[in-house]
Amino acid sequence: MQIVKDVMTTHVVYLPGETTIAEAARTMREQDIGDVIVADGTSLAGVVTDRDIVVRAVAEQRDPDATTISEIMTRELVTVRPEDTIQQAALLMRDRAIRRLLVCDDDQGLVGVVSIGDLAERIDPDSVLGGISQADPNN
Repeated sequence: MQIVKDVMTTHVVYLPGETTIAEAARTMREQDIGDVIVADGTSLAGVVTDRDIVVRAVAEQRDPDATTISEIMTRELVTVRPEDTIQQAALLMRDRAIRRLLVCDDDQGLVGVVSIGDLAERIDPDSVLGGISQADPNN
């Protein structure tokens, strides 16, 4: 049985809430990631994805150099544990209609992120979604 720990990404990027969405987008491009964790001191405040930037900022014609990530972040953090099965994670994503889950240990410390692409690659690597997730990004 495959568990979240086997497929999650441990490279997590934290940015303070006052970071502009332009800066966050550049960080995502440079780090080749689709999300950043918004930190409020030592606490997790939220998460911002590349899709959040498009839907909540660009599509709303918000100034990327004046809008902060705290203004568009998702505050409700949905988490799984490293020991949860990838099937449990996939069901949670489906039930909550989300594409990423934060992976927290028993002390609620963030240890990684698991995306729908991570799960697609592992559940059925020969599927279309698995193939897309494994492909190099267009640059």
